[in-house]
Amino acid sequence: MPAEEAGRDVGEAFDGAVTAAASAMVVVTVAVDGEPSGCLVGFHSQCSIAPRRYAVWLSKANRTYEMAVQADHVAVHFLTTGDAALAGRFGGSTGDVVDKFAGLAWQPGPGGVPLLDDAPHRLVLVRVGMFDPGGDHTCLVGAPIDAGTGDGFTPLRLPDVTRIEPGHDADERRHRS
Repeated sequence: MPAEEAGRDVGEAFDGAVTAAASAMVVVTVAVDGEPSGCLVGFHSQCSIAPRRYAVWLSKANRTYEMAVQADHVAVHFLTTGDAALAGRFGGSTGDVVDKFAGLAWQPGPGGVPLLDDAPHRLVLVRVGMFDPGGDHTCLVGAPIDAGTGDGFTPLRLPDVTRIEPGHDADERRHRS
């Protein structure tokens, strides 16, 4: 039964469906001129089988978005159920004010992209395109050049991070569409 027929708002029904799907959370990192940036991301997915492609949707409010527009390489770190503190570090503050990498163990990867020592389940991508549908997020698509999964993992999911206050409001943007 459609949401309207059930007497519910479509937005409310949409939010319920998306929350129930419980997206896995990732930290996306980039670097420009040796300066690292990263943010917590819940919108991401494989978007092509042949050739392999992966998409991440970055909030236009984030400093990481601004830097990703200039970066050639992107790392997608899949968080585990033990990574709540890492999720809080990258999702609960803004890189405009806080150095999210201060005191954090990481290594420069291909193209200088930051690889987080404590998040070994990751993809390293070369950016092949960006798509802006006019909303508050822009899609970055990349081709994998490296991947690590260790022994497998149980992902940290959206319901596990709902208590994190975002570093930026959803309606805040750096660039208007």
